[in-house]
Amino acid sequence: MELFADQIASVHILNQYWLTLLMVISMVLVSRTFVAGTRYSPILIIVVFGLIMGYILVSTGMASPGLPEFPIVELTSRVTITALMASFFVGGQEIRKLVTNQKIDPKDIVVPSSQEIFLGTKATQFMFLIRAFFILTGIESLKRVFTGHTTGDALDHFYPLLGYIGLVASIILIDYRAKITNKARYIRKGIYETAIIILLLVISYHISMWIRPVIALPEIFFAMILSVSLGAIMVRWKFGPTIRSLLFAGIPVVLAANFMVGGSRIADAFILSGMSSVLSFGFFGQLLWMFGGLAILIFFGMANHIRNLAPGMAGSLSHSGLTGACTAGDLGPEAAVRAPIMINIPFIGHIFVFSILAASATVGKLLIPYALAVTLVGVALTALSLKTLRGALGQDKLEIRGLMLFSLGWQLVAVFGGLLMLGVAGMDLGNAVMANASAISHFGLFAAIQGGMFGTQAAGLIAFVFAMPFLVHPLVFGIFGKTAENNGIMPTRIVYLLAGIGVIGVIYAMIF
Repeated sequence: MELFADQIASVHILNQYWLTLLMVISMVLVSRTFVAGTRYSPILIIVVFGLIMGYILVSTGMASPGLPEFPIVELTSRVTITALMASFFVGGQEIRKLVTNQKIDPKDIVVPSSQEIFLGTKATQFMFLIRAFFILTGIESLKRVFTGHTTGDALDHFYPLLGYIGLVASIILIDYRAKITNKARYIRKGIYETAIIILLLVISYHISMWIRPVIALPEIFFAMILSVSLGAIMVRWKFGPTIRSLLFAGIPVVLAANFMVGGSRIADAFILSGMSSVLSFGFFGQLLWMFGGLAILIFFGMANHIRNLAPGMAGSLSHSGLTGACTAGDLGPEAAVRAPIMINIPFIGHIFVFSILAASATVGKLLIPYALAVTLVGVALTALSLKTLRGALGQDKLEIRGLMLFSLGWQLVAVFGGLLMLGVAGMDLGNAVMANASAISHFGLFAAIQGGMFGTQAAGLIAFVFAMPFLVHPLVFGIFGKTAENNGIMPTRIVYLLAGIGVIGVIYAMIF
C-alpha cells in the first residue's frame, strides 16, 4: 500500500509539472498575441491573465489561497533571483565595456529564426520561452538539493527528479530553424552557464547564512554582486542558450507564476486589517514613483527619449516589469543594451537598502535617522544626474553616465522616501515594506520579502500585494508603447497628470 501511494505521488507531481508548464507558457503566449503588431510589451497583459487564473482556481474550489495544491506553481514563483542573474551578468559586461571603452566584436554566433509559429511569437522566441521554464525550475530544484532545503512539503523528495528533467529538457530544446555557426559549442555554452548560475546561487545562499547572525542580508544581494563581478570579468563571453532564454523570457515566466499565486489570495487579502492602506499606497505609489521619475527626467533632465526613459526607470526603481520589457527587446535595441547597466548600478544603493532594512527588521521598526540620511543622499545624486543629462546633448556616454547617477539616486529616494512616509503615517514595518516594494515593483525587495526577511505573513501576501499595482501597468506600458510608436518621444502632459494623481493618491493612502 505504501509503495502504491508513493507511485501515485510521483505521477501526481509529474502531472503538476506539465500542467504548470502549460498554464504559464499559455499565459505568456496569449499575452504576446494580444500585443502582436504593436510596440507594446506583453507584460501589461500577463498580470491580468495571471490574477484571473489564480482567482478562478480558488473560486471554483480547485485550489485554496496560495495554491498549495499546485506546488510546482509555487516553485516557479520563487525563482526571481535566477531569472535576474542573466541581467546582472550582462550588466557587469556592459559596465566593464563602458569603463574601459572596450570594443567587442559584434558578430553573433546565432541568427534567430524569423518564422512566426504563434501570432507575435517567432520560432526561436518560443523555444527560449519553453527553455526558460525548464531552466528556472531545474536550477531552483538542484539548488535546493545542494543546500539541503527541507520544509516537509510535497516536493522535498522530488527536487532531484525535477532538476534532472528541467536541465535535460533545457539542453535539447534548441531551435533547429535558427542559424548557429557552431551548434556543439553553443550547447556547451548553455551547460556552462547553467552550472555557473547554480554555483553562484549556492555560494550566495551559504554567504547569506554565514552572515545572518551579524545582519540578515538576503541571497539576492550576494547573487547580484557575484553575477555583476563575473560579467565584468567575462566581458567577451558570447551568450549561450541559457542566458538568452533568461533575458528573453525569465521575468515573464516568473511574473506569470507570481500573479497566479497573487490572484489566489485576493479574497483573503482584503479582509486583513490595514491591507487597504497597503494596497492603496502600492497602487498610487506606482503612479508617484514611475511617472514622477519620468516627469523629472523629461522636465529637468531634458531626456525625453525612450532610450533614456525606459532603462532609466527600470534601473532607478529596480522595476521588474519594465526590466523584463527592456531585456526582451520590447522597447528597442538601445533600451535593451542600457537596461542591464542601469539595473546593476543601484546595487551600490542595495548595500544601504538591505543593510538598513535588515537592521530595522531586527528591532521591528524603521531606523528613521539612517533612512533620512540615505534619502537626502539620493536627492543630491538625482539632482546631479539631471544636470548631467541636460548637458549630454544626445552624446551616448554622457547620457549613460547621467542615467547611472539617476538610477542610484532615484532608487534611494523611492525606497527610503517611501518608507519614511509610511513610517511617519504609523504603518508597521512589515506592511510598509510590502507597500513600498509593490509601489516601485522592486524585484530585490520582492525577493527578500518572499524569502521571509519580514516574517511569514508578509512572505505569504507579497505575491498578491506586488501584483495589484501591476494594474497600473496598462498605463505604464501603454504610454511606453505609444512612445515607441512616436519615434521615442513620450507625450508629456499625460506623464505630468499621472504624477500629480500619484501625489494626491499617496497622501490619501497615508491619511486614511
